[in-house]
Amino acid sequence: MENRYAVGPEQTKQFTTEQLRNEFLMESLFVSGEINMVYSHYDRVVVGGAIPTGSTLKLDAGDFLRTDYFLERREIGIVNIGPKGTVNVDGEVYELNKRDCLYIGLGKKEVTFESEDTSNPARFYFVSALAHKEYPTRVLPIAEAEPTKLGSDAESNNRTIYKYIHSEGIQSCQLMMGMTLLEPNNMWNTMPAHIHDRRMEVYLYFDMEEESRVFHFMGQPHETRHLVVKNEQAILSPPWSIHSGVGTNNYTFIWAMAGENYTFKDMDFVKMEDLK
Repeated sequence: MENRYAVGPEQTKQFTTEQLRNEFLMESLFVSGEINMVYSHYDRVVVGGAIPTGSTLKLDAGDFLRTDYFLERREIGIVNIGPKGTVNVDGEVYELNKRDCLYIGLGKKEVTFESEDTSNPARFYFVSALAHKEYPTRVLPIAEAEPTKLGSDAESNNRTIYKYIHSEGIQSCQLMMGMTLLEPNNMWNTMPAHIHDRRMEVYLYFDMEEESRVFHFMGQPHETRHLVVKNEQAILSPPWSIHSGVGTNNYTFIWAMAGENYTFKDMDFVKMEDLK
């Protein structure tokens, strides 16, 4: 488990590109045969990736969380971004095809990951947040998730949003999670930009070609920065920061949020003329 402390906007203004990447970019979540995790002090989220290639991989933070088991005080959302796999939750097995989501609530003691075909393994991405109440474990296949169409080809942001974990979908304490798919020849997401100072967000960019890149924009609206992101890399987005991106090709990304408000209505939109 890698530990990352929160930094503020004034400190971030002084960062070099390397410092910016070290604080906010997660470059190596997905490693064959391993679970890799990052603990962020922004709303205490844990971000991770698991690729089971041999033996079963167990969700275990060792002594980092100082709890008896990972979900003792937490909830978690898991999305499979690869071939078919299974997640075993206290003896109950849940199958996940590509882009299916699984929510596991507070108090489940044992969570393990397996691939149906270890030579072509599943790729599990997960985000965990603190929880105060147990909600039922639930699978939501992407085929059953309600799609929302936004944007247009003229704006280069024709996209479909699938909401998995939210107030009208899978219930949770504070974790919100979903996925956005951009249509071919569309590259922009979330522009005009916005901030939500009451909750942080995590972006995972995937389904990208090896040579493709996303230029992820962050920072305060009047003091923006950018990070160059490859396939299957993730970004920690602080509550004070915009979070928007443009790719060299179309791409898919998973967004997850945790914090004060359990709503999509607390966003503060930024006028294009105010971005600098």
